[in-house]
Amino acid sequence: MRIVVADRIAASGVEYLQKQDDFEVVEAYGSSPEEVLQLARDASAFIVRSETRITAEVIEAAPKLKVVGRAGVGVDNIDLEAASQKGVVVMNAPGGNTIATSELTFTHILCGARQIAQANASMRSGKWDRKLFSGVEVFHKTLGILGLGRIGSEVASRALAFGMRILAHDPYLAPARAEEMGVELRDLDTVFSEADFITVHMPLTEGTRNLIDKDAFARMRDGVRIFNCARGGIINQKDLVEAIQSGKVAYAGLDVYEEEPLPGNSELRGIPHLVLTPHLGASTREAQESVGLEIAQSLAEALRGGVILNALNMPSVDRKTLQALGPYFRLGENLGNFLQQIAPDQVKKLRITYYGKFVDLDANPLTRTILKGYLKNISGDTVNSVNAPILLQQLGVENEVVKSNEARDYHELILLEAETGDGGRYSVEGTVIGKAGLPRIVNINGREVEAPPEGIMIVVENHDVPGIVGTIGTILGRDGVNIAAMSLSRNRLGGLALNVVNLDSRPSEKAFQSIISSDSIESALVVVL
Repeated sequence: MRIVVADRIAASGVEYLQKQDDFEVVEAYGSSPEEVLQLARDASAFIVRSETRITAEVIEAAPKLKVVGRAGVGVDNIDLEAASQKGVVVMNAPGGNTIATSELTFTHILCGARQIAQANASMRSGKWDRKLFSGVEVFHKTLGILGLGRIGSEVASRALAFGMRILAHDPYLAPARAEEMGVELRDLDTVFSEADFITVHMPLTEGTRNLIDKDAFARMRDGVRIFNCARGGIINQKDLVEAIQSGKVAYAGLDVYEEEPLPGNSELRGIPHLVLTPHLGASTREAQESVGLEIAQSLAEALRGGVILNALNMPSVDRKTLQALGPYFRLGENLGNFLQQIAPDQVKKLRITYYGKFVDLDANPLTRTILKGYLKNISGDTVNSVNAPILLQQLGVENEVVKSNEARDYHELILLEAETGDGGRYSVEGTVIGKAGLPRIVNINGREVEAPPEGIMIVVENHDVPGIVGTIGTILGRDGVNIAAMSLSRNRLGGLALNVVNLDSRPSEKAFQSIISSDSIESALVVVL
């Protein structure tokens, strides 16, 4: 089997593969897109970092391709959907860069406090400007950390060692976990208004894109210092430049950018109070050694039909278990994602209850897939079936799995429940129906429904009065949104009813507000799966 190493990884990873008798290793560093297409024809596997793009065209041109391995975390350069459709496993090495990125972040923080880079440049030009480069101490300063996952937690521990006060914003982190770490959990406005330093450690999602923009800067204290070693696009670069030039931001440090490589004519390059590094988060000898060897070993195991680790587009299961549980993986992931969107951000406990044949099966792979779905919008591309339980634990959320012999209306059923600290409870149940094994949501918060868990959905709770269906349909019709399916449920005649509407496209904000403002509608929520 031919393995194409398209981007340079640690020598130990390449050597490991070369020592295997059943592999032919092709080192093709710096290949053009045309050359990658040519190499794909005989490739059983690709190993890439962030430089080489594995597009749908590349996957289509590779009839033997089984695995794509990313030596690192982010897979923005790999077409996951195309890979899944072709049965190509995409895996990454999520754990190797944690320390490297957290240390780089704190290096940026210290450089922002003491102007090391600017002072060095001045010295090299022959100057001696001691007064110009007066800095500040981090001791007793307040550090705001946005996102307290693996890397954010490591940054927090280093900041505490320097005597900093830590304010953390992570809507999914349990308060008990924050207290255990020695940080203060606060809302975003509080972090913005009180922090002297702010560092970003969130995935890039629709919810975090341009999270720090002109309005956010306006809420910060004058002279704030801000840093991003996570993902480009979370900080609006244009607004950051204006904030630095106005003096609102005293110093900033970036390792990631909206466009990479950073264009040579980018205005960021001319800002004196801004330290730039070329995406060095994982660029340490130890991190590269770790991720290079990790991805080589995982990829080799997958090619030989063994246990699949760190897969981003499929669960890690053996073939026998996969055959039995296979129809439920898509259902489970979408149920988890659905529950996360209808429940509050802070959840104390998740409970998964299996009914039917699941009782006699090892449901662990399915459980991991459900947790991955729940964390999809929280952890972004860092979550997979392997690390989902760990990430959930880091959020301080308890996970319980129950297998029940209780008779239910369906032969096999999955019940997911989320409990909050104040006793709130949110639930969704699902199964597969028919010979085709079609996934269906059959209960939401105790209300019986039947809805496909896919695409764009609106979940509406309304008073059981005539005309509601017509109202919703009219508003969506005026908005050019087609209804694909609708399921209705009510607790009693004239009581509260639940409408679950599957849509072909997302409604505009104006249309959604029109639905919410209707007199007989209690609540409405858009869910995107």
